[in-house]
Amino acid sequence: MNLLTRDVPPRSAWALEQAGIHPLLARLYAARGVQSKDELDDALNLLLPPSGMLGTNEAAKLLADAMAQNKRLCIVADYDCDGATACAVAVRGLRMLGAQNVSYLVPDRVVDGYGLTPPIAERVHAQGADVLITVDNGIASVAGVQAAQALGLQVLVTDHHLPGSELPSAEVIVNPNQPGCSFTSKSIAGVGVMFYVLLALRAELRQRGVFDASNQPRLDALLPLVALGTVADVVKLDPNNRRLVAQGLRRVRAGALPPGMAALMRTASRETAKATTFDFGFALGPRINAAGRLADMTLGIECLLTDDAGRADELAKQLDAINRERRVIEGDMREMAMEMAESLFDEGDEPPPAICVFDPDFHEGVVGIVASRIKDKLHRPTFVFAASSAPGKEHELKGSGRSIAGFHLRDALDLVAKRAPGVLLRFGGHAMAAGCTIAEEHLDLFEETLNQVALEWLDAATLQRRLETDGPLPAEYRRVDLVEMLHHEVWGQGFAPPVFCEEIEVVSQRLVGEKHLSLKMKHQGQPVDGIWFGRTEPLPARVKLAYRLDADEWQGQKRVRFLVEGSEL
Repeated sequence: MNLLTRDVPPRSAWALEQAGIHPLLARLYAARGVQSKDELDDALNLLLPPSGMLGTNEAAKLLADAMAQNKRLCIVADYDCDGATACAVAVRGLRMLGAQNVSYLVPDRVVDGYGLTPPIAERVHAQGADVLITVDNGIASVAGVQAAQALGLQVLVTDHHLPGSELPSAEVIVNPNQPGCSFTSKSIAGVGVMFYVLLALRAELRQRGVFDASNQPRLDALLPLVALGTVADVVKLDPNNRRLVAQGLRRVRAGALPPGMAALMRTASRETAKATTFDFGFALGPRINAAGRLADMTLGIECLLTDDAGRADELAKQLDAINRERRVIEGDMREMAMEMAESLFDEGDEPPPAICVFDPDFHEGVVGIVASRIKDKLHRPTFVFAASSAPGKEHELKGSGRSIAGFHLRDALDLVAKRAPGVLLRFGGHAMAAGCTIAEEHLDLFEETLNQVALEWLDAATLQRRLETDGPLPAEYRRVDLVEMLHHEVWGQGFAPPVFCEEIEVVSQRLVGEKHLSLKMKHQGQPVDGIWFGRTEPLPARVKLAYRLDADEWQGQKRVRFLVEGSEL
C-alpha cells in the first residue's frame, strides 16, 4: 500500500488559524480544499436555493394543485437507507404542509427488483392513488412511468441517480443529474432531492396564501432524516451536503429527532448528545438497510415515521435483530466469496483487472456488502451475483458491484451493454456502486467483457492501492479532548475523516478474537495502544502506519488509542 500525505496549502491553513480555527483543524481543512472560514459556515440560509434545481418549481405547482383538489398521493420508495429516509421525509413533509391523503409503497428487493416497474404502478393505482411520487428512484423507470400514466396517474420523479439515454415521460422530473440542470450539488442524495422539493412546495403554498413566514411549517425538523440518508448513501460531502448533515447532526445532538432515530441510537448503544456521522454510517444506516436486504423495508420506514416512542422502540429492536441475522449471512457469504475471488489468481500474482463471483447459495440481499469487502481487500472493481428469488425469474442473476477510484462502474456497465448486446437485462447506479441483472447463461460473457473494459481503463497507478493521509500527528495533539473535537466535525465521502501517518515503534502485539491485531506502541517515544481490525499477520518492530484516532475507556479513564488503517512495509 502507498501511504500518501495530503498537501496542506500554507496560506489556507494560516488564514483558517487566523480566523480562530484550532490549528489541527485548520491543517486538516486546508488539506481538504477549504480556503476560508466562510466555507465552514453551515447556516441554513447558505444552502443552495431550491429554485436552482431543475423541476422543483413545476413539482411544487403539481403538488400544490393536487393538495388543493385533495388528490391521493403515493410515494414509491427505494429499499435502502436513502430511499427509506427520503420516503419518511416525503410523507412527514407533505403532511406538515397540509396534504390529507399520503401513502407509500416500497418495492420488495426480491419480488419486484429496483425502481418503479409496471407492476408497481398497477399496485399504486389499485390503492386508489391519483399522483405517484418516486423518491431515490425513477430516472431509469421509462416503462414504469409509462404504465402509471396509462392508468391515469400523474407522475413526479425525484431521484439523484445518473439518467440513461432515455428519460421517463413523467409530468415532472427533479434530478440534479438530468440534462439541463445547473444545480451545483450534483452529489445530493435522494433524500436531499425530496427535501428540496418540499422547500419549493412550501414557497409555492406561501405564494398561494396558504401560509406566511410566521405560520409556515418548520421543515428543518426533517433535517435529522436528511442527514442520516445523506451519510448512509455515501454521497460526496460537498459544501451543500455538509451543511445538510451538520444541520441534521445539530438537531440530533439537541434531542430534536424522530422517535425512531432516537430508538435506533439507543439500540446501537450510541448517545444522541454525542452523535457523529460515524453513528449514521455505521450504526443507524446498516440497521435500516438490513430491513430492505432480508425482510421488508416497510419496517425501516415505519420506524422513521412513527411518533409513538414505544412503537419506535419495538421497531428498532426488530431492525437490530434483522441486522444481526444479516451479519451472520454476510460473514458466511463473504468467506466463501473471498475464497472464490482469490482462486481466480495464483498466490504472488496480481488479481485480474475486475472480479466477478457467483454461487447459487448466495443471498441477493447482501451481495453489495460482500462486493464491497472483496473490493477493499483486492482493490479491484468487483461484482457479486446471486440467483434471483423472484417467481419465474430463477434463470436470472442479480449482481451488485463496487468500484475503486478511477473506474466509473455505471459507465463500464454501459460499455458492456454496447459490446455484448442482450447480456445486461437491466443496470444502473453511480461511479462507485452499481447493480445489474443478467441471465445465468451469460455470466461468463459478462465477466469476460467487464474484464476487457477494466483492462483498457485501469493503469498501473490506478491498480496500486493508495491511502491519502494527513501526515504525522504532533504529540501534543494526542489528547482525548482533541479526539472528541475531531469526532464532532462532519466527515464523510469526499471530505475524508482524518488519518495520520508516520513511523511507529511496535512494542508488543497479540491476536484478539482470532482476527484482530492488538498493539502496544510508542508514538514519538510515548506509549499508546492500538488495534488493527481484520489483520492477523504480525508487524515488524518499526513500521510506517496509517491510523485514525479513537478514545476508549479503561477503569473509568478515557485514553487515546490508534485505529490502524494500513501500513507501508
